[in-house]
Amino acid sequence: MIDFKNYIIEIPDFPIKGIVFKDITPMLTDCFNESIEAMVGLYPEEFWDKVDHIAGIEARGFIFAAALASRLNKGFVPIRKQGKLPRPAGQIKFRLEYGDTTAEIHAGKGSLLIVDDIIATGGTISAGATLASQVGFTICGICTFIDLGLNKRLTWNDIKTKSVVYY
Repeated sequence: MIDFKNYIIEIPDFPIKGIVFKDITPMLTDCFNESIEAMVGLYPEEFWDKVDHIAGIEARGFIFAAALASRLNKGFVPIRKQGKLPRPAGQIKFRLEYGDTTAEIHAGKGSLLIVDDIIATGGTISAGATLASQVGFTICGICTFIDLGLNKRLTWNDIKTKSVVYY
């Protein structure tokens, strides 16, 4: 098993002072396929049979979600920043560690796994799951590549977030 932490570089004071950014680009370069397989391994095989689509949260969540969707032959659903989707979309405003933002998603149906690269306070992934459920999806799981442990392992509507790397 790969120790993915060896491929994650900590960048202090980015994007603002006091934040320690986790740079995953070395991991993406050197062991991307292994990272996707590790995410697949977070769930038993029968779980994947129940997933219709995989949603990725902009921007780095797209990397993992699109690769998982391709690997598992599932549809990919983008959860985008405000104003980036071409058709009418559901919206949710929420707070980040360093500001407020709005996410959007097109209406849909079926079971959905929510994916992001990292979970810090849980605001982004909770907002994404709430929004997706509001526009018609049934949330069946939530996962991230990295969990910073700032939210004592987030649970959203009785769904526990799973992650590959824990800090």
